[in-house]
Amino acid sequence: MADRRLLEALVGPDSDGMRLDAYLAALDGAPSRSACAKLVEQGSVTINSTLATSKSEKVLLGDRIQAVLPDVPEAGGLLAPNHNIPLDIRFEDDHLIVLSKQIGLVCHPSPGHIDDTLANALVAHCGYAHLGKLQGEDRPGIVHRLDMDTTGLMLCAKSDEVQGALQDLIRLRVLDRRYITLVHGYVAPDEGTIETGIARSRRDPLRMCVSNDPTAREAITTFRTLERFEAGRADEGYSLLECHLYTGRTHQIRVHMRHAAHPLVGDPLYGKGAERQNLGLTRQFLHSWSVAFDHPVTGEHIALTDRLPEDLSDALASLSDRSMGRTPAGEEVCPRIA
Repeated sequence: MADRRLLEALVGPDSDGMRLDAYLAALDGAPSRSACAKLVEQGSVTINSTLATSKSEKVLLGDRIQAVLPDVPEAGGLLAPNHNIPLDIRFEDDHLIVLSKQIGLVCHPSPGHIDDTLANALVAHCGYAHLGKLQGEDRPGIVHRLDMDTTGLMLCAKSDEVQGALQDLIRLRVLDRRYITLVHGYVAPDEGTIETGIARSRRDPLRMCVSNDPTAREAITTFRTLERFEAGRADEGYSLLECHLYTGRTHQIRVHMRHAAHPLVGDPLYGKGAERQNLGLTRQFLHSWSVAFDHPVTGEHIALTDRLPEDLSDALASLSDRSMGRTPAGEEVCPRIA
């Protein structure tokens, strides 16, 4: 068994007023939010040396938080390997993996998904001991997440050192991540930037929202319009965009485009409910199509792209006779995704 670890943190201004379980889960090296809630229930968390008694307790600026994390078996780990989940690997070496995540695959265990996640598949492929665990023992290898029904390229790390280095690239905004999305309506500018705070909705815990609340986290998305499609009898037209993430907040592109009055086609949480307007899609039209970064160990520049999966490609093709023409960015990108 590995030695128990003591997780310590000092609450900064960006976290003032957060729930204790949410604050703990956001720390590097912490387990999932549900696991952090259990730590509080088990008496393993203190605030300013006083035992925390409620997972919903608010942390305040200057609070010193300590959490004792449980032992984790080094060989087997917390997760069962799942050899039945295919991995579409696009790049792999001794340090990291870039793969294309399929629709319906959850990145790490959560309620309702215990051993059918990407993390379980990574344990089967690499072995638990050969994956980075800075995100938590129940999230081996995960560097950044994609929503269950968002497809495309994502990074996984085989050690804590590489996982930390890749997360630093994200924090420094030098890991280039680009997504293709189809949104409702006519997006007039050829390019733009959306910069807001994003926080969890107080009305619906499953949703995020644009917010000026002090607990909201900065979120920056830039976009380029690739192609526009004329309005039809039952819709206001569509626009195909490439979105570039400078931050990685939960549901960021989905929330930002909803905020801009151009929700994603097919989005069950933030979009329009009419199946006809959603071109038959039952999941958000969102695909991680491009990643580019300098390898943190070898220095090699890694640049990979991923074409649209069949369901998104078919939805886009159904609009071909309504195209108003591609922009210069569209002439560059569209042939590479179709």
